[in-house]
Amino acid sequence: MSHPSTFWDRIAKRYARQPVADEAAYQKKLSVTRQYLEPSSHVLEFGCGTGTTAIYHAPVVADVHAIDISANMLAIAKQKATDSGVDNISFEQADLHELTCPNASWDAVLGMSILHLVTNKDAEIQRVYQLLKSGGVFISSTVCIEDSGAWFKYVAPIFRWLPFLPTVAVFSERMLKDSLEAAGFEIEYDWRPSPEKSVFIVARKPLQR
Repeated sequence: MSHPSTFWDRIAKRYARQPVADEAAYQKKLSVTRQYLEPSSHVLEFGCGTGTTAIYHAPVVADVHAIDISANMLAIAKQKATDSGVDNISFEQADLHELTCPNASWDAVLGMSILHLVTNKDAEIQRVYQLLKSGGVFISSTVCIEDSGAWFKYVAPIFRWLPFLPTVAVFSERMLKDSLEAAGFEIEYDWRPSPEKSVFIVARKPLQR
């Protein structure tokens, strides 16, 4: 069976050329995210793809560490960062569970359009919780296929048996929020333009006294 990175390596160049599907929604997510970042923030983004979001936020934080499982996606991201003159981003080919940094290392973790593409969202969320500092935020944008009513939710589970396609998990917004709260997060902000759109959530790890 192919490694999950194979699919993303194959489509990296085409993915990089595609325009943002909903530019207005994307800009709102960027704007809200900026409200939770500080000049001293150390930020981790997992599933960073071709680096657009990481590059956008880098100028207003101390540094960004952007990871992805696809070497080809990261190659494009690195070139984009160089072309943009951004020098406070580090890139690594890895997933969350391969990171060797200590727990409680990050002020903010970004997971944009990624939680529906992992095999176990609960494990990913729990790992994010571990990696965040006390009081840190997890900012995510996730496709909740269960709520869409679309035919795709019935065929998505089949994808896990096809070696050339990525995992696409089917769950609802409520299920996603339940997973976040079960891990210990407190949801501070959520926004969803419409049922077929991604849900954008800011969840905070409570301050530990």
